[in-house]
Amino acid sequence: MSRIRVLVGTKKGAFVLTADGKRERWEVAGPHFGGWEIYHLKGSPANPDRIYASQTSGWFGQVVQRSDDGGVTWEAVGNDFPYDGVPGTHQWYDGSPHPWEFKRVWHLEPSRADPDTVYAGVEDAALFRSTDGGKSWRELSGLRGHGSGASWMPGAGGMGLHTILVDPARAERIWIAISAAGVFRSDDGGATWTPKNEGLRSEFMPDPTAEVGHCVHRIAHHPSRPEVLFMQKHWDVMRSDDAGDSWREVSGNLPTDFGFPIDVHAHEPETIYVVPITSDSLHYPPDGKLRVYRSRTGGGEWQELGRGLPERDCYVNVLRDAMAVDALDPCGVYFGTTGGQVYASPDGGDHWTAIVRDLPAVLSVEVQTLP
Repeated sequence: MSRIRVLVGTKKGAFVLTADGKRERWEVAGPHFGGWEIYHLKGSPANPDRIYASQTSGWFGQVVQRSDDGGVTWEAVGNDFPYDGVPGTHQWYDGSPHPWEFKRVWHLEPSRADPDTVYAGVEDAALFRSTDGGKSWRELSGLRGHGSGASWMPGAGGMGLHTILVDPARAERIWIAISAAGVFRSDDGGATWTPKNEGLRSEFMPDPTAEVGHCVHRIAHHPSRPEVLFMQKHWDVMRSDDAGDSWREVSGNLPTDFGFPIDVHAHEPETIYVVPITSDSLHYPPDGKLRVYRSRTGGGEWQELGRGLPERDCYVNVLRDAMAVDALDPCGVYFGTTGGQVYASPDGGDHWTAIVRDLPAVLSVEVQTLP
């Protein structure tokens, strides 16, 4: 029977939750790196024992950690990140039109095919790649060299490159998303980049339909249809059917179209999930009721999912990297909250249970489906 490993990054450490395929009883290991912010953990699809973690601190800087035994033990790798081999300091990028500070790694995206290849999206927004398991890193500088970098602005949480999608059928095609700049795509392995924001509208910008400057919160796709992208934006849920060349709104009957995460069902490419929150200034669920919304039609028509979730007086948030799905059948859906709860649904969202409570604020949730 398959097993499930849920990787949880929090404000004060990392936690590894494991269960068998029934997903009824959970074991909790951690905190690893107690007291450190763990912005993101993600396992390698090419090696189920390998996990990468972003460990960061305002005092001691950024460390990339790697485990090769499923999170039991860890090794600090990549202390040369990004340039001069001095761990625990903030670095300044070279040759940029204005100063770019290296603050933290927001997102780690391991290759599906090679356990030693992993991408990192950082703040200030830039993209790095390692081909030796995180020991050394090289910036894919064509992104910042695109020419629009001087006009990128930080969102409320910083100017982070927070989403990296690699086409499983064409490894040279990569999408990234930056808050607040928008979506960019490379068709040549990261050498050159093109903004992919046609159809987006952001009223807070001087030109609401500008080529760059949009505050995209998260993008997602299904591996079987990588050209179909879904987006949770700063207001609006969007969809692209042409690999990001154009976008259209699919917010439909959502109670509010503001939120952070978006994800796609493991076996149903037209089934997507979002967690609406009240507004850009009120980061908690509408009416204090925590709800996930599911669309089985790729957007437009949405169903409220709340069985097992708090009915009242709930004022937590769910951050952009804090939702994930497993590959079992039926598909499991997981999300973590800033209140320290991790919820799981073993039936695609119909029923929810808190599999752990009272953790530090959850920053990220990822899932590994193990043999």
